[in-house]
Amino acid sequence: MTGSTLWNLVAWRAARTPDALALVQGAPAARDERRITFGALRGRAERVAAGLAARGVGPGSRVVWQLPTRIETVLISLALARLGAVQSPVLPLYRDHELGQVLRRTRAAFVLVPGTRRSVDHTAMAHRLARQLPVPPRVIEAYDVLPDGDPAALPPPPTDPDAPRWIYWTSGTTAAPRGVLHTDRSLRTAGECLAVALRLGPADVGSMAFPYAHVAGPDYTVMLLRHGIPAVLLEHFALPAALAPYRRHRVTVAGGSTAFYSLFLAEQRKLPAGRRLLPDLRLLAGGGAPLPPALYHEVVAELGCQLTHGYALTEAPMVTMGDPRDDAELLATTDGRPPAGMEIKIAPGNGEILLRGPAVCRGYLDEPGPFDADGFLRTGDTGRLTPTGHLVITGRLKDIIIRKGENISAREVEDLLYRHPDIADAAVVGLPDPERGELVCAVVEQPPGAGALTLSAVVSHLLAQGLARHKLPERLEVLPELPRGATLRKVLKQELRERFGGTGRRSGGRRTADATAAPPSGRATGYLG
Repeated sequence: MTGSTLWNLVAWRAARTPDALALVQGAPAARDERRITFGALRGRAERVAAGLAARGVGPGSRVVWQLPTRIETVLISLALARLGAVQSPVLPLYRDHELGQVLRRTRAAFVLVPGTRRSVDHTAMAHRLARQLPVPPRVIEAYDVLPDGDPAALPPPPTDPDAPRWIYWTSGTTAAPRGVLHTDRSLRTAGECLAVALRLGPADVGSMAFPYAHVAGPDYTVMLLRHGIPAVLLEHFALPAALAPYRRHRVTVAGGSTAFYSLFLAEQRKLPAGRRLLPDLRLLAGGGAPLPPALYHEVVAELGCQLTHGYALTEAPMVTMGDPRDDAELLATTDGRPPAGMEIKIAPGNGEILLRGPAVCRGYLDEPGPFDADGFLRTGDTGRLTPTGHLVITGRLKDIIIRKGENISAREVEDLLYRHPDIADAAVVGLPDPERGELVCAVVEQPPGAGALTLSAVVSHLLAQGLARHKLPERLEVLPELPRGATLRKVLKQELRERFGGTGRRSGGRRTADATAAPPSGRATGYLG
């Protein structure tokens, strides 16, 4: 099946189980929810495709869409796949700067927007940006009312699974976002590998709490189509509001990233002992950010479900995933094993992870791809492979802090910081220092009700955990909340480097003394920036 197009998979599932529930638009109240079956998903997507074709969208048309996580968005994306258009999903949180870049670089002929949502007039923004381009794209609203037409007028569906028809955008936290070129084959391979890795069954019910415009959108959709199971979609994920539809539809599989695990765990801790937050939940699964081993054990013990964590990136939406049948130590300390067909190499010297396989992208839009001479994708992430073939992510190349010529892994320090009872989350970054090259700065977020945190307490905690002295943080910053990305809520470390990296800059957080001359003792006078 991986050798055919995404639309082939949609048609295959619709023919196999046309009346099976496919998607539920979740809402706090049951009366506000909507549903669609696999048969109706195919039928309505074809009608939307015909409606788009009547407006000029055809094979090869470049279409940017900025739409929230809704059944209608899935229909739009599948309709574009049916037409063989080139689609470029954009996160709904993007504004003029980011959307303008995407429209300019894709040279889009069409842009689909949700109208005015959450006090943002997306239609006006799209028209404003379109007028600035040499060939303005046509702006189409697609929220509740979608284009509609007669499928009999449609051209044949596309047949080439290897044509680049998807442009996804990297986060751009360290540079301008890059347009990642995917094919139906690469996205289908990733989704089908995920379907195998999670070992789902016919009784499972999934959930999408992340933006459908993320590359995980088709990844998850392919998994649902392969298994023929439903998922609850949430246009705006927030707890505790999301719990009602999760409970109502007896969601068994949830997740997204490490931040989502922590959110569920925080809600669980508000309940009396012995009462489960989500009684039917059996599996949390995700990736996108490091998983502290301590968090794995807390989730399993307190939420009463299994947790499998994986490794993926926009350029390769499925690289490794933990197996629910692995033992606890492997699930807590590794990012799982690769599926068949995914080759992983660890570069000698710097430990960079290199990838090759059918789930890997075709490159970048209008710029050279990050491939080595043997066709392996250079990820910029570092890691190692265990004797069992499990991948252990050790950080990013830019997350290796070089202090007085010694390499320090930020993730190693972060995992130990998470074990401190007064730390809810932590990010460790290297800041420029004229004497040492870089100094180690720990930026932490505290749980509600936690006491004041000092650098000396943090250092004592890390020493008790056995961390070498040359890796100890020399600066501590306490923030009400770590800055996170809009999709999987990954901590934006570049923002932290920029925020705290300048001498005498205002931090906007609570700061302790810089422990450069001697081990810290007591709390320094803090300040509010």
